[in-house]
Amino acid sequence: MTADVAVLGVGLRPWGKWGRGFVEYGAVAARAALADAGLEWRDIGSIVGANTVRGGYPGQVAGATFAKALGWQGARVTSVYAACASGAQAIATARAQILAGLTDAVLVVGADAAPKGFFRPAGGERPDDPDWLRFRLLGATNPTYFGLYARRRMALHGDTPDDFALVKVKNAASGALNPYARYRKRVTAEEVAASAVVADPLRLLDICATSDGGAALVLSSLEFAHRQGASRPVRIRAVSTVTPRYPSTVLDLPDIATDSSTAVAPAEQTFRASIARAAYEEAGIGPEELSLAEVYDLSTALELQWYEDLGLCGEGEGAKLLREGATAPGGQIPVNASGGLASFGEAVPAQAIAQVCELTWQLRGTAGDRQIAGARVGITANQGLFGHGSSVLALR
Repeated sequence: MTADVAVLGVGLRPWGKWGRGFVEYGAVAARAALADAGLEWRDIGSIVGANTVRGGYPGQVAGATFAKALGWQGARVTSVYAACASGAQAIATARAQILAGLTDAVLVVGADAAPKGFFRPAGGERPDDPDWLRFRLLGATNPTYFGLYARRRMALHGDTPDDFALVKVKNAASGALNPYARYRKRVTAEEVAASAVVADPLRLLDICATSDGGAALVLSSLEFAHRQGASRPVRIRAVSTVTPRYPSTVLDLPDIATDSSTAVAPAEQTFRASIARAAYEEAGIGPEELSLAEVYDLSTALELQWYEDLGLCGEGEGAKLLREGATAPGGQIPVNASGGLASFGEAVPAQAIAQVCELTWQLRGTAGDRQIAGARVGITANQGLFGHGSSVLALR
């Protein structure tokens, strides 16, 4: 177990397709987080930027890019990239700096201006890049991967397209209550079923969009938070950024081959399950103590997988948990009270940070119409390409 750090401020820039640069989105979110913390930019000792590879050179040095946009003031600077886990890596870096005593307060910022349509690798010939290879050799776009994962659940656990549709219905209902969400319209299961097939069995409304957006946090030591008058701040107790273990016997793109398990016994759990387990072990808290979870619902079927990987239910029981209403607001363990990616879309460097923003509002009791009654402990989960784990556990 490690010491806690305080979430002193949170800020989001509404998601959408705005046609502006990622720097603007990040600066708006950063200023909102600073205002929420009651701090000035000059009070911040360090800034950590989650990179966006689509932002050109400024996106590859996001920490300094955001610092320049806010106004040079001499802060320590770090930039990190870990695909969808970039935000969690940025949070982990900020927490490490605080616990090491390097600074009292850190600003964490992530933002993106995503291209229209589904993500694809950058141009050029890169035979050593597994992400490029899976497109070039297999034609396995992200929706193809999501569809294969859905088919796997159907084959192993008996999940149905109707189960997947219920995930979208649940998340759209929550997103309709979130002023920062891109899509704020409830949908029915019939509307999901009537949307175009993208990657069988998944339809258009089963798969998240790509979006523009920004998110930011102000993290601090507990002592600094108390000096600022925050007597009971939301605290981050664990950040999991683990990698897979050999041999990995469940195919996770962009890797397009599994390791041999003929000579070495498989790990006792999958990579995705190990992400949450590391967070639970670090925090000394189990899944039975959770009040809510924010997970990376790249597709409706992948949300069901996270239920199991987080230990909210047994293997193959995700759809049953959903149908029982346990993961809806008012249920035993609400999942994606924010509306999730179904309502936001992907702004890759920002989303893991936005998940912590939602946990913070819920744990503070300030989430408005989305509020989960009595929320005390929350967890986030997502997975970055190339073996980047991402989970944050927060409590109040």
